[in-house]
Amino acid sequence: MEMRACAEELLRGAFRESVWEPFREAVRRYGLIGPGDRIAVCISGGKDSMLLACLMRMLREEGEIPFGLRYLIMDPGYNPENRRRVEENARALEIPYDLFETDIFDVANAQEKNPCFLCARMRRGHLYSRARSLGCGKIALGHHFDDVAETTLMAALWGAQLQAMPPVLSSANFEGMTLIRPLYRVRERDIIAWKDACGLRFIQCACRFTENLGGQAHTSKRQEVKELLRRLDEETPVTSDRLFESLHHLELGTFPAWKSGGEKRSFLDGEE
Repeated sequence: MEMRACAEELLRGAFRESVWEPFREAVRRYGLIGPGDRIAVCISGGKDSMLLACLMRMLREEGEIPFGLRYLIMDPGYNPENRRRVEENARALEIPYDLFETDIFDVANAQEKNPCFLCARMRRGHLYSRARSLGCGKIALGHHFDDVAETTLMAALWGAQLQAMPPVLSSANFEGMTLIRPLYRVRERDIIAWKDACGLRFIQCACRFTENLGGQAHTSKRQEVKELLRRLDEETPVTSDRLFESLHHLELGTFPAWKSGGEKRSFLDGEE
């Protein structure tokens, strides 16, 4: 069986309840896709974005919501092996991609402080710009359930704020552009299981910063939080689920203050 057919058959069959339905639920619940939308699916070469590309194509082919799709692969400076693997996987899954090159890795790696933050910010800007040039008003990223839970906990523990990763976000710098996260309710473990069932191998973090470590382990705060949640889920299996669902049930009256658009306001002053 060809890889595309195999991947889609698994998503409609063995992974219907764990991947396909949570994906469709996110699209419906958060209103991520509307009739006439033109969406650029941003493919990094990892498992999450490749799965997203497959799911978005399947959804469009269902025909329930008429929308247009483009598939963007941005090469931020991959080494030849990673570049080859990204393109080979896209071809195997029959994804008609638009590839463009940037010097993001070179620029970010030259920074002594926060190269990962700069890299992520530059990636987003290039993707918005390319998508808009192709007539798209939305970009779709492969962030999943675990990314949401981890980001929330990281913000509380190290950012000193209760901040989540929203399923839909209007761009502050690219007027009229919107970011959507259709894998919002899909667990990473199920993405990995789908990948393994397909027999596909995707790239991991392929940045120059990681390569320059010379194979040494690099422990980020996100990895620390991922491990923390893993341990908590082993002890109490609903921990991550409860954390995720708490984002949908905020009791605002229990907070002393809130912030929006950079402006801090106090509930204690009677402001609404």
